[in-house]
Order: sequence, then C-alpha cells, then structure tokens
Amino acid sequence: MIREHRSRSKLEAYYQKFTADGVLDPNVHPWVAESWQKSEALGIGQETMNIEHRLSKEKFQELQAKHQDAIDYLSCLSEGIREFFQEYNLSLLLIDADCTVLKSYSLPFYQMTPGEIEGASVGIEQVGTSSISVAYEHQTPFWMFGPEMWVKECQLGDACSAPVRVNGEFHYIITLVSMEQAAMPQDAVISLLLTMKTALEQHLTESIRIKAEETILDATPFAVYHVMPGGEVAYANQMGHTRLEGIGAKKNVEGKSTSNLNDVIMNYQHTPVYKGFRGVPSYNKEVTWITPSKTYEDITTVVPLERDEDQVVQSVVVVSMPIEDLRTLVAHAAGYTAKYSLNSMVGEGTTFANVRNKAARVARNKHHILIQGEAGTGKQRMAHGIHQASARAAGPLITLRCGDTTPELLEQELFGVMLDPEVSHQGRLELASGGTLFLDEIEKMPKNIAAKLADALTTGRTTRIGEDVERTIDVRIIAACDSDLKRLTERGLFARELYECVSKSVIRVPALRSRREDIPKLAEHIVSELAEQHQMDPKRILPETDKVLRDYDWPGNIKQLQSVLEYAFFNTAGSEIGPDAISLMGDVKPDNKWKEDKDVFVKAWKAAGGNVSRLANLLNVSRVTLYRYLKKYGLEKK
Repeated sequence: MIREHRSRSKLEAYYQKFTADGVLDPNVHPWVAESWQKSEALGIGQETMNIEHRLSKEKFQELQAKHQDAIDYLSCLSEGIREFFQEYNLSLLLIDADCTVLKSYSLPFYQMTPGEIEGASVGIEQVGTSSISVAYEHQTPFWMFGPEMWVKECQLGDACSAPVRVNGEFHYIITLVSMEQAAMPQDAVISLLLTMKTALEQHLTESIRIKAEETILDATPFAVYHVMPGGEVAYANQMGHTRLEGIGAKKNVEGKSTSNLNDVIMNYQHTPVYKGFRGVPSYNKEVTWITPSKTYEDITTVVPLERDEDQVVQSVVVVSMPIEDLRTLVAHAAGYTAKYSLNSMVGEGTTFANVRNKAARVARNKHHILIQGEAGTGKQRMAHGIHQASARAAGPLITLRCGDTTPELLEQELFGVMLDPEVSHQGRLELASGGTLFLDEIEKMPKNIAAKLADALTTGRTTRIGEDVERTIDVRIIAACDSDLKRLTERGLFARELYECVSKSVIRVPALRSRREDIPKLAEHIVSELAEQHQMDPKRILPETDKVLRDYDWPGNIKQLQSVLEYAFFNTAGSEIGPDAISLMGDVKPDNKWKEDKDVFVKAWKAAGGNVSRLANLLNVSRVTLYRYLKKYGLEKK
C-alpha cells in the first residue's frame, strides 16, 4: 500500500502515545496499529534492533548459495544505479520468505555494515513493526514512515517493502531504506522499488522456465546442440557435453565441454550440420562422425534457425541419438526383453538343479554361451534366464532362428544390408549391441556365415552387406543346439572359428526323461500358467495322472508336455485333470527324418491329432515350415 506523505511530528506523537500510555490514536494506519500491538505483546525492545537471531556462517553460506540467482541478479541491477543510491543515502535489502536478510546492497542498513545485517532475521518476532513485517503479513507493497517503525534507531528514515512472487508463489521481499530525510520525491523511490520487483519476478520466472527446459533436455536420451557458424557449440545438454568430452572437447571454467566441431570432427564439412548452415535441414538421418579417437554413428536431425536480412543462417539446432541407444529403445519397445528368469525354470531334482546353478554362474561372466540339449528341453527359456541374470539384463535380447530361412536372407538378417545409397537396414547383430543375441539352431548356420560372424565377434566390428562402413558392436552370444556341436565341428559340418567362440561356457540341458522327478511340478506349473494366461479357473492334476506323465518318455520333452497339458486343460470340463484327458503322441522323436520320409511325418501328424501347433511343438519347428510340408504331403491342416 503506497501512502501519501504524513506529518512526522504527528506520527511521532502517535507512537509516543501508544508506547507510553497504551493508547492508539484513530489516525494511525490500521496495519501499523495492528503491528504495534503485536510488537508490544511479543515484548520487542524499542531502543535498538535485536540482531541476535542470526544464522551461523556455514548455514548462511548455504542459504546464499540456494538463492544465488536472485542475489546475483539484484547485484547487477543495483550496480547500475549505485551512484543514485549513494546520492540519496539509500540501501537495498533482499530478504527471503522466512524474513532472513540474504544480501544488503549499497549503503549499510540501519547504520550497520552489510555483514552485521546479512544473515539476521528481521521479521516482526525479532525487530517488531517495519515495512518488511507489514509487506510480509499483507503480501502487498507498503511504504512506512520512520516514526511508525517499532525500533527507535530505525526511525530516522523511511522504508518501502514489496513481496516478490514467482508463478503465484511468495519467494522474497525487497526493501528500499532511506537512511535520512532527503530531498527526493517519495514516488521516485516507490517507482524504483516496483520496477526492481517486477524485473526480479520476470527474471526468476524465466530462470525457472529455462531450468525446467534444461532439465527436460538433460533427461532426454539424445544429445542436443546449438551450433553457431564455423562450428562453435553455444549450448549442449548433459548428453551433448558427455559426447563432446568423449571426442576430446575442452572444458571451460564452468566445467562444461565447449568446442568447435571443426576441431574434433574430421568429416565435419560432410555432415548434415555443415549443410544446415546452407539452409538444408535433415531429419532422422543416419550420420557417421569421424573423430581422432573413435567413429560414432548417430541418428541426427539438423534444423536451421533464424536467418539475417541476407538470408544467411545464423545458427542450427542439432538433435542426435547414438544408434546403439536407439537400438536399445527399439528393442525394448518391440518386446526384445527376457520373458523368463532362471527361477521360473521348474525343477527340484539334483540333475536339473545343478544345471540351473551352472547357468546362474556363467550368466555373470563375459563369455559367449552354448546351450545343448534335445529339442523341447527349454533351451530358449534358459537363454532368457541367463540374459536376465547377466550384467546385460538392461540391454536387448534378440532372437534369430538359423534354420528358418535361406542362407542369403540369414546373412542379411544377421549383418544388415544396404538396399540403396539412401536405405540401409541394421541386422540382428547391431540391434543386439549392448545386450544378447540368442542364436537358435546354430548348427544350421552355413559355414561361411558362421566364419564371418566369428570374425565380427572377435574384432567387435561388423559391416552391413553392400557397405564399406565398419560399425562397432558389443554383443554376447547365447547359442542353442539340438545336436552335439563339437562333433559336428570335428566332422567339418560346422565352422570351427564360431564353435571356439561360443563354446567357452557350455550348458547341457537334460532330457525330460532324465529328470522324471520334476514332471509333477512342471505339469502343475504349466496348468497354473494356462489358467492365469486365459483367466480361467485353476485345475488340479490327479495323482494317477501324474503317474501317467512320469511313466512316459517324452521324446518332445517339455514342449511336448506343454502341448499335451494344453489339450487336456481345454478339453476337461471339470476342475480335475484325470488320466483319460491325457492324449500322448506315441514314440515320435523330433530327430526322426520326417523332412525326407513322408511316413515319419504322417505318423507325427496323426500323433498330434492333426493340430499344427501341437506338431510344431513336438518337432520343434515353426508353423510356417510345417505348412510347407503339409502342402508337400497333401495333408489338411487343422
């Protein structure tokens, strides 16, 4: 509240009348009168200002550091009008929301040095009535004449205080104090204070916005740069600074990396950034950055900013994501993560427990892993569990079945391919970088492709088909094989180079018939998963059913057990699965020559009840493959 000049002699009389006789004159401003009464009730001394309520040096330094932005801004603001302050004997105070003096500018406040007043509490509870206490209480600017102040040593001059609000929230009070009566218009002081208040509010609002934007940019999974003509980096987010440091950029006095891209990127003039200054934007372009220490590959967007009157681009914004990070995001978005843990693999018998414990141990090392076992024994689930238990669990888990396609397509799937100068696709090897590549049926990989893969794993570098650009990879291979891969290698049927890579750690998964003691628990687990997955009531497997399951040899292993129990679960009307619900598939083994022998295939087809899914599980092949053979042998799919 801004008030007109009042007679000092009358105000002095009002103050004396109240402090001596306890009588409030009706001409005293209501807010001042209220504050006087409170000051008296609090027992605040009238002669000198009590500054005993002061923070320790350490705590005050911490407080100043917290509010350094506001302190520095007012310092710059007041520096330009220091002579004005001195001429009229003015002092400026910055006070926080708890009424602690953060900074005293210009002349000493209340005839005290800045060091004496700074860090002191100046609320009504400490110093009684002042423009500070009234502005704080009523959250509005307030001019207070000297005689209205509670402490007599403060009554020589006037004071004006104003709250500083940012985004509707109270943060500070700024106060201008006239140390003595001077020939200066009151409205000039008020205008100055309100101007400083508005400027500080706008600055703090903008600072919060900028800080929020910087926080958002620092949290993003890509590097952001503001680049000036000639390659100078004017701004970089956190990832941007990290990338700059990685390519040899220098740090400035603030500890942030700054550099001219021309100095650290050897092919700078061939990048989209350079083209951006010619007004050519680029969006999501794969870019190779060649630096003295390393070659990087990013997906980069470059946007030219404002142009001058001659249409010359003044700066560009660069948004760049490392390809390996993008691969990880894509992999997770596509569900390329472990679906199973080692603990989800059911088995209480000694045989399987030993295998599971070994898997947990090798998961923690850095070696490639070979999982061997008959079809359907759970090699894929174990691969998932090993990935999840490894240091690569946060990375992608990519799967490639080596027997599902032609050698040409397999090579493209594995290494990637450039279709034309503008279109190049990454392969599974790149996509799995930072994580695990699970190669199922690795024994079916052609020797030339296997040798090429072994070289990529050894060197940590790969090249897409049709390209000359080498790309860095960091991949762990988990290979699965239904056969004895060592024997195949010795017979010259598999590439020795790849065998030596993947066989550093070998896990042999036992056939289900070798761990019959686990069958009841496995069956119970499968049925429970089916009920949960399909939101159906659970079903109980009768003891006599368990005996039937234990006595069978399970040539298709766990996959076959899964298929049999699926059929029983959905074809049992009640809540109990009895022996009659179990439809075993006979002695049909996945390793039979069904691809070459129609009779063997037909036998398996009949044993599966003409169901493609059941047959696929039994023979451990894809449904697509089975459809080809059904057509070949003239059988009708169900």
